[in-house]
Amino acid sequence: MKKITLQKIANSLGVSRTTVWKVFSGQEGVSEDLRNKIISKAQEMNYKFPENFSPSQPSASESPTNIAVAVCRPETSIFWMTIIHQIAKELSLHNVNLVYTYLPSSVSGNYTLPASLTNGSTHGIIIMNVYNEQLLRLLAASPVPKVFLDTSTAVPPSELNGDLVLTENRTSISTITEHLIEKGRRSFGFIGDINYAKSNHERFEGFSKALFQHGLSVNPELNLTSPIGIDTYKEEIGAFLDTLPFMPDAFVCANDYVACILMQLLLKRGIRIPEEVALSGFDANTENPLAESLTTVQVFNQNIGFRLALQILYRIKYPSVPYEVIYVTSKVIFRGSTGDSEI
Repeated sequence: MKKITLQKIANSLGVSRTTVWKVFSGQEGVSEDLRNKIISKAQEMNYKFPENFSPSQPSASESPTNIAVAVCRPETSIFWMTIIHQIAKELSLHNVNLVYTYLPSSVSGNYTLPASLTNGSTHGIIIMNVYNEQLLRLLAASPVPKVFLDTSTAVPPSELNGDLVLTENRTSISTITEHLIEKGRRSFGFIGDINYAKSNHERFEGFSKALFQHGLSVNPELNLTSPIGIDTYKEEIGAFLDTLPFMPDAFVCANDYVACILMQLLLKRGIRIPEEVALSGFDANTENPLAESLTTVQVFNQNIGFRLALQILYRIKYPSVPYEVIYVTSKVIFRGSTGDSEI
């Protein structure tokens, strides 16, 4: 017997999938008469109701609210765990159940989302560290209210069908680049896959804008902005350095992880930092000792977690309000890698 889905129930009644989802997830906005018709049709079709759903439940107020945090590769950095902890802390104050859902970083053509996200038991989804286009589009197609932390450039905000939260990127990187120009640096390189994440692309935009405003051009030969393998950063950045026509005065990197690898490779080549080459990162990484001297941009993880939690609660309550793109302020920290004492 084929699985009975929300879409099949919706088709049989001539209603939208979202309307059926609202009934089984205890959301408001469906009349009592239509609600009863949907439940009766589901029973007739032998639909397997979510565990926490009772066909006799009258309203959302009697149902617990379940919010999923769907995340790829959270183990790669405490950056993600700090945000998740803050989300859990905030949601607990609202008596909301947090459901942790692990997602793969890449998927096959026949991949389907975990049942916990599709069976009607989840009322909202917070999506983090997901940059695979197919996976993002599957999530975007879900009728469940959603808030994304960043996205791929392949899936712009207008196609997410949810809210988008980002760190402030352009101004921070422009500030660092302009600071280096003021200190006499004239040739610049940028390292980081600018199409992997919207945040990376915005950082490159801030970098390019600062150069343009000071009459300097972006030299493609000094930039590594193409895709970089998850496990081959060191090898690919090293190969890139070997192809440079000359060593630039400064490198601006998309994040601290890239900057620390670059710093290690430059030092190994006998290049003095910052005397010969200045460099910067982003994220204020605390996991690599090399980052202690790295000019960077501090991202306020707790503020991000707090904002994600409040936004998904708002989105659940007001599902029809236009989607939002929200920026959380970040802070530039100048350190020794650009020839500064910490500011």
